[in-house]
Amino acid sequence: MSIKMTVGRQLRPVGGFLAVLVFAGTAPALAHHSFAVFDHTRTVTVKGTVTKFQWTNPHAFIEVDIPATDGGAVKHFTIECTSINMMSRLGWRSTMIKAGDQVKAVVAPLLSGQPGGLLLEITLANGEKREPGVPGIGGFKRSPEE
Repeated sequence: MSIKMTVGRQLRPVGGFLAVLVFAGTAPALAHHSFAVFDHTRTVTVKGTVTKFQWTNPHAFIEVDIPATDGGAVKHFTIECTSINMMSRLGWRSTMIKAGDQVKAVVAPLLSGQPGGLLLEITLANGEKREPGVPGIGGFKRSPEE
């Protein structure tokens, strides 16, 4: 009887450690957001000057200033990209976009109406077109460019 109690007591710390490992492994998956905040029914084409290209985890971001067509104030637009891991696999590099570059981006806009969206395609300053590798990109309905 004392042998069973000794074995049981020794296994408790191991069981607790395994529970912590399982929870820690699922936490990143639970923390990651979906693309539900973006409009899947239309796209917007943004043309402007890059103010910042942020190459960070979990997602890269491109900050763009868009000149007003009516001579009004410049509109600042925040474009979210996919993960830099996915972008790197597609040939993207942290130095591809620089502040001051002129770009044209096709984005799925934020449902909130705020000036931002998910990058679906970009034309870089040198004319090269790139996609960031959005999973399920076919689920985003493209609108004609305005």
